[in-house]
Amino acid sequence: MSTITHIPFAEGEANLDWIELTQALADGHNLPKAEIGDTFLYRDPDTLLSRAAWIDGLGMAVKTATVFPRNPQSGNPMINGAVNLFDDGDGTLSALIDFHLVTKWKTAGDSLLGALKLANPDSREVLIVGAGTVGLSLCEAFGRGYPNAKIRLWNRTRSKAEELAKSLDGVEVADDLAQAVNNADIIVSATMSTEPVIRGEWLRAGQHLNLIGAYRPDMREADNEALRRARIFVDSFDTTVDHIGEIKIPLAEGTITHDDLIADYYDLNAFSSSLDEITLFKNGGGAHLDLMTSRYILEKWHKR
Repeated sequence: MSTITHIPFAEGEANLDWIELTQALADGHNLPKAEIGDTFLYRDPDTLLSRAAWIDGLGMAVKTATVFPRNPQSGNPMINGAVNLFDDGDGTLSALIDFHLVTKWKTAGDSLLGALKLANPDSREVLIVGAGTVGLSLCEAFGRGYPNAKIRLWNRTRSKAEELAKSLDGVEVADDLAQAVNNADIIVSATMSTEPVIRGEWLRAGQHLNLIGAYRPDMREADNEALRRARIFVDSFDTTVDHIGEIKIPLAEGTITHDDLIADYYDLNAFSSSLDEITLFKNGGGAHLDLMTSRYILEKWHKR
């Protein structure tokens, strides 16, 4: 029986590179389309969530998370979990990878790939909206993807933005959101908002808007005007159109139509932009991206 590889967060992360990951994600979409499935189990107020994906040629992954809201009261993390990575040939368990490691790199890498395909490669200013855990990883990822760009950070509670900026070299805090959005070449939003925080009237030609935060049907980060003005792309039609308010709500209201959704990652050649257009990318995630990320992490682990 083969030994199962266990990859913890810090040791696993030490081997990774954001640009390499975006290439791994692009390569993964050249394989047959993934089969994906989610399951939810509940015991009020706790949740067990499992997301599974199978890609012929890449293998299988089951990412399981436990969400126990009372845990912080006893000093334990609210979210725990792991990713089980299975061999495509014989179905044996190849690796057990830290849940937070896969989630961090999948989420930020997904958005970075969208930006690299759609944003001006000479972008000089990146605005990160949201100073939570994802905001930190976005600063790291976009700092690697756009090393010559200035990164600014905006958060509704300024003190949180200041605290995060202090831990990062060269990152500044923006005061006025409207002005910061207008000044930026790339705007990346990762908030928990159910009401739009980015307004289309603030945008200008040549900008790239990259949306991450909304993951429920009732959540949005950009208003109708932003969607009307932009050319819209998503990472996956299957995980965004019917599941996330950012796309689902304006479709239902007639603000946009399905024809306005230009492409997802299974048609990467259709990702394009020009300096007289605004592009919008919606990061919806999905277990297939967890699988691609996990396979990249395991390959880098073996090469370390």
